[in-house]
Amino acid sequence: MNKILVFILLSTLLAAGCAPKAEKATLKEGTAAFALAQEFAAIIPALGPDKETIVAEAKGMTISAAEVIQAIRNNMGIRVSQFKGFDAGQLKRVIEQGATTLAERKLLLAAAAKAKTVVTPEEFEKAMQAQYARAGGEQGFLDILKNAEVPIEHVKTSLRDSMVINRYLEGVVAAGVRVSEEDVRKAYEESKTNDKTASVRHLLLLTQGKTDAEKAAQRAKIEDLLARAKGGEDFTELAKKYSEDPGVKDNEGLYADFPRGQMVKPFEDAAFSVPVGQFSGVVETDFGYHILQVIDRKKETRSFEDARAEIETRLKETKQGTIREDHIKALKDKAKFKLIGL
Repeated sequence: MNKILVFILLSTLLAAGCAPKAEKATLKEGTAAFALAQEFAAIIPALGPDKETIVAEAKGMTISAAEVIQAIRNNMGIRVSQFKGFDAGQLKRVIEQGATTLAERKLLLAAAAKAKTVVTPEEFEKAMQAQYARAGGEQGFLDILKNAEVPIEHVKTSLRDSMVINRYLEGVVAAGVRVSEEDVRKAYEESKTNDKTASVRHLLLLTQGKTDAEKAAQRAKIEDLLARAKGGEDFTELAKKYSEDPGVKDNEGLYADFPRGQMVKPFEDAAFSVPVGQFSGVVETDFGYHILQVIDRKKETRSFEDARAEIETRLKETKQGTIREDHIKALKDKAKFKLIGL
C-alpha cells in the first residue's frame, strides 16, 4: 500500500498523455468535454467553453482550462459525475492539479526526447496486450472503455507517453542512486534501537471531494465508530463493515510489518507512537479520517550481514522517489512553471 491508498482522485487519472499543441485546445460544441466545461462554468465562469482561460504557463508552453477539461473528460469518461456538488474551491484545486500534471508530463516528454529515450513498437504492443489480458481479451478491454466513454486512442497515447517517461526517469534514478556502507550501517543501528516495522488494523472514512458538511458528517461517524471500538466492539468487524479503504476487502483492514517511510506522516506517526494494543484517536490525512489499532511493532533482531541486502534495497527505494521528485521540480524550476489564478 503506497502512501495508504493508490487512488487519489486525480493524481492517477490526470497522469495521462498530452496531445500535440494541446495548449491551443478548444472545445467543440456538442462534445462531452464542451458539456463538462459548461457545467464547470456554472461554478467558475472562467472555465466556460467560450473562454480562453490560461491556468498555467512555463517557458515555451501554456496550459489552458480547455486542455485540462479535455484531459479530465478523456481520462474519467462518465466518472466525471464525481464532480457534481463540488464547490468553487474544490473545483479550482482539481483544475490546478490537472494543469500541473499536464505541464510536468510535457516537460518530461521534452527531456526524454532530448535524451533520445524511446519505446519500440514491439514494447508498446506488449504493454497493450497486457492491458487486454487484464480485461479478458482485446474486445473486453474495448467494451470497458466504450461503457466508460474513454477513447481508445487517448488510452494508447497515454500509455505510450507514460512508458517513455518511466524509461527516462529510470535512467535519471539509476544515475543518481548511491547508498554507501555508512548509510546502511546507520540505518541498521537505528532499526535496532527504534521500532523497525509496525502492524495496524485500520478503518478509513474518505473525505476527498466532499463538501464541508459531508466532511463533518464523516467526522461524526468516525468518532462514533472509535467510541464503539473502545467500548469493546470487534474492530475487525467494524473495519470490514464501515471502512472505505478498498484494501479492507482483502486484508480486513490489517497492514502488517510496514517500515517507516511507507505511509503518509500522520498515519505513520500514530502507528509508531500509540501503545501496542491500543487505538489511536481520529487521525486526519489528505485521504480522510482514520482509526488505527496498533497490533505489533518490531525492532531489528538480525545480524548486520543478514539485514544488509534488505536495508540497502529499502534505502535505494526511498532515494529513488526523492530523485524523481527532485528532478521533476528542477525541470519545472528551469522552465519557470507557475499557476495563474482562476
